[in-house]
Amino acid sequence: MKLILRADVENLGSLGDVVNVKPGYGRNYLLPFGLAMIATEANLKQFETERKKLQALMDAQRADARSLAEKIEALEIVIPMHVGENDKLYGSVTSTIIGDALAAQGVEVDRRRILMDAPIRTLGEHPVRIRLHAGIVANLPVKVVSDHPVEEEAEPEAPAEAPEAEAQAPEAAE
Repeated sequence: MKLILRADVENLGSLGDVVNVKPGYGRNYLLPFGLAMIATEANLKQFETERKKLQALMDAQRADARSLAEKIEALEIVIPMHVGENDKLYGSVTSTIIGDALAAQGVEVDRRRILMDAPIRTLGEHPVRIRLHAGIVANLPVKVVSDHPVEEEAEPEAPAEAPEAEAQAPEAAE
């Protein structure tokens, strides 16, 4: 099936390219989402008239994606997770959790655009890629930390034990 691309499509081509694709891909994805049109003489003429409009729209989307990528790369997301023995996470950090953390910082990103090979299951800093536009991928540093720092819990207990020991000492003296 020959199609004219009306937008940049990753791993296929860019705006204005005439491509040959399998009928199912064309019918079920490219045509319904307005990413392509069937390559006929009439459609080629129509496409040339609207090419400038589409190109301006694509350039605007690309510029927005670049500015959003710069904004995302400047952020550092810290996600507190419940940790068990040997610093092993209960559960894992998924694209939904990362999307919610980004939304909390004022950046709206569709969770399906967050590229993760596997969910994060360990503490530490992990790079996460976010596809914002065809060819524009932002790298987001995600830091997974324990939600119960052990050092902070141990400090308040030490002063609490000292008054109890003083209270017991006078009783023993009597």
